[in-house]
Amino acid sequence: MLLVLCVDLDDDLGRKTGFSTPVIGRDPVEEAAVALATADPEDSDVNVIFQGLHVYDDLTDRDESVEVAVVTGNDQGDVSANREVGDEVDTVLASLSTGEDVTVLVVTDGAQDESVIPIIRSRVPIDGVRRVVVRQAQNLESMYYTIKQVLNDPETRGTVLIPLGILLLIYPLALIGTFLNLPGFVLGSTSALLGLYLISRGLGLGDRLDAAVERGRRSLYAGRTTLLAYVVAAALFVLGGVSGMDTLESVQQSTPGDLEVPVMLAALVYGSIHWFAAAGLTTSLGQITDEYIAGSLEWRYLNAPFYVLSIALVLHAVSAFFLDNVEIAYLAAALTAGTLLGIVSTLTFAIAESRFSDSDREDGTRGAERV
Repeated sequence: MLLVLCVDLDDDLGRKTGFSTPVIGRDPVEEAAVALATADPEDSDVNVIFQGLHVYDDLTDRDESVEVAVVTGNDQGDVSANREVGDEVDTVLASLSTGEDVTVLVVTDGAQDESVIPIIRSRVPIDGVRRVVVRQAQNLESMYYTIKQVLNDPETRGTVLIPLGILLLIYPLALIGTFLNLPGFVLGSTSALLGLYLISRGLGLGDRLDAAVERGRRSLYAGRTTLLAYVVAAALFVLGGVSGMDTLESVQQSTPGDLEVPVMLAALVYGSIHWFAAAGLTTSLGQITDEYIAGSLEWRYLNAPFYVLSIALVLHAVSAFFLDNVEIAYLAAALTAGTLLGIVSTLTFAIAESRFSDSDREDGTRGAERV
């Protein structure tokens, strides 16, 4: 048996006539078509239903086994409408009292209704698809539906419409710039905006920024101390940079002639290293706190503050030596102390992690044996 299935995805039939769907059979389908044509003669679904009746009559004259039905979706969106059509197709198939294999000829009025074809194909084989459009409006609905889908896609909107909008703004902005006697500035700013946007899209900076903002939001709502630690560390980094520049200016004023590059770097490091060390300690302690609260703290994580102190001690001694603020004996002692501090902390926490992990495993084994 061939089932001529007329599809009305947005349920114009039900909303405009009050017919309950699905509509099955030649006479009920004709009544539905007449009712819809009376309610809205310009509705394209009228042509779909009459086309289904035309195919039904033609196949009946050839003594073929055929049935006609109308199924509808709803106006709540493509996903909900497709599910509604699938349910009504199941109802139609269940109502067919025939022992023959059933195939379907789908009749639609354009690309939007044809989006349900995979739903129908999952339930019954499809012999063909018949699209019905008014001859004077050939492909008009398909073009409209395509444009609508493009504009509804956020990715496409961001990729196409934003650069197009910036380009269209060039001329009015140029007029404003000419009026303000700043044509070069306005054109340069517009070109810079377009260039930055294209670069950000090419490098995926927008997605990364969105991900960073989402992580920050989650950290804020979760009460994570890492977020606060990063804010404080950023402020300490700024203060360290200012302090380093002040130290460099002081050294330049107290030293006749031009400074060599190593001395300039040493001045910057000497003036900022204690601020940078404080920033490193803040972030590492914040991370350790969050890991402890989450129950995922490992002993080796405790090395971070000691590594920060070791590196800060070494850099402070080296920079002070280049500025002639300390003797070579102090430099040697600081290098030795920094190295020993890093090694001792690493060995200490590695041994602690190994012993406590072994103890936990032994306790777990004993508990299992008791059970």
